[in-house]
Amino acid sequence: MTASLDLKVEDGLATLSLNNPRRLNAFTPEMLDMLDRHCASLDTDPAVHCVILRGEGERAFCAGADIKAWSVLPPFDFARDWVRGGHRIFDRLARLSKPSIAVIHAHAFGGGLELAVCCDIRVMAPDATLALPEAQIGIVPGWSGTQRLARLIPVPVLKEMAIFGRRIDAQRALSLGLVAEISDDPLSAARSIAAKLQDASPRAAEVAKYMIHAATGEDRDAMIEALGSGMIAASDDKAEGVAAFAEKRKPAFPGT
Repeated sequence: MTASLDLKVEDGLATLSLNNPRRLNAFTPEMLDMLDRHCASLDTDPAVHCVILRGEGERAFCAGADIKAWSVLPPFDFARDWVRGGHRIFDRLARLSKPSIAVIHAHAFGGGLELAVCCDIRVMAPDATLALPEAQIGIVPGWSGTQRLARLIPVPVLKEMAIFGRRIDAQRALSLGLVAEISDDPLSAARSIAAKLQDASPRAAEVAKYMIHAATGEDRDAMIEALGSGMIAASDDKAEGVAAFAEKRKPAFPGT
C-alpha cells in the first residue's frame, strides 16, 4: 500500500491521517508534499473550524522520517530538500489559521514528535511515549525538534531527549504541559475538545492564535503585521485611501 496523508472534512472538523502503518507512519517525501497541499487548502477553507492530526494503525502515531528516503541523499540535498523543505512544511502546519490537535497513540519519535508539537495542543494515550532518537543513528533533529520544542518544555528535559535519548511517557508529558489530556481513547477526546469550538467565534479563535504566536515567537513578524493589517483594513481611513487612489485624487482621511 502506498504511503499517504489523507484528509477528511466533516461537520467543520478536518482530520489528517498519516497512512503508512507498515512503516510506523514514517514520513515519506510524498507524505510531506501531501501535508503541504492539505495545509494550503485548510488554511483558507471557511467550512473548517478545527484540524485533528492522527496516525493509522496501532503501532505508532509516527516514527519519524523514513530513513530509506533520506539516507541516500547527498549532504547538500539532505540539508536543502529534506531538512529545510520539511521544516518549511511543518512550519505551515504550526501556523495554520485553524486550531489543531494532535492525537498521539503508541509512539511519536523524531519527526513524529516534531509533527505533533506543530499542533496547538496534544492528546495522548496513557501508554504512548515520546522520543528524539536521532543521535542514536548519527543525525540531529531537523524539523524543529531543537527549536519549537525548546519553547514548549524545559531545556534540561529537551537535552535528556535529544542528547541522552531518554523517552518521555504520558504522565511526564502531562506534568510538563506538553499534552493537554491523557485518554484511553485519545481520538474521541480530541473530537470532544474540537466540538467546543462550535460555540466559539472562528475569527476570535484565529486572532487569539495569532496573538499567542506573536508572544511566543512563532512567526512573530508575520503575526504582528497580520494583526495590524486586520485592524487598519477595517478602518474608514483604509476605505478612503483606496477610493482616493481609484479616483486619482488626494485622500481626505477621517481618522476613524
